[in-house]
Amino acid sequence: MSDQNLDFVFRTLDQSRTNMVKLLSRFSPEQLNAIPNGFSNNLIWNAGHVVVTQQLLVYKLAGLPLLIDEEWVDKYRKGSKPDGNVGESDIAAIIASMHDTVKQTKADWQAGKFKDQSFTAYTTSYGITLEQADNAITFNNTHEGLHLGAMIVLAKMV
Repeated sequence: MSDQNLDFVFRTLDQSRTNMVKLLSRFSPEQLNAIPNGFSNNLIWNAGHVVVTQQLLVYKLAGLPLLIDEEWVDKYRKGSKPDGNVGESDIAAIIASMHDTVKQTKADWQAGKFKDQSFTAYTTSYGITLEQADNAITFNNTHEGLHLGAMIVLAKMV
């Protein structure tokens, strides 16, 4: 993928994360942790989930160390559900990581960290097979869009 196209992908990801942070900032910790009737997760879980998923799709599949706390993986990975309330310090850490991970991923890409890594192909539940890091970086925007939509719905319910 050209650097120009990848720059657009990163700008899109950063804007999605900006939209999520804006949405999250409207709510108290209690509201961020609330699971509305008929739902299996909440606003802060979705925020943690997009951060973890991006790290697993891009870094783990490339064989690189994650930029986040490993404890987050079990808590927010695909198939997980909120397990108790997330405290204010953890909420702040998740929100901070939303932009920090985007900036660092872009810097790592520009530094060539993904070029020399063998990438483990992975077929997503969406039905798309990711065969290299730029596929994962690009596909991640689709995943984030799905969760931003879920967050918008959840925000109307809390």
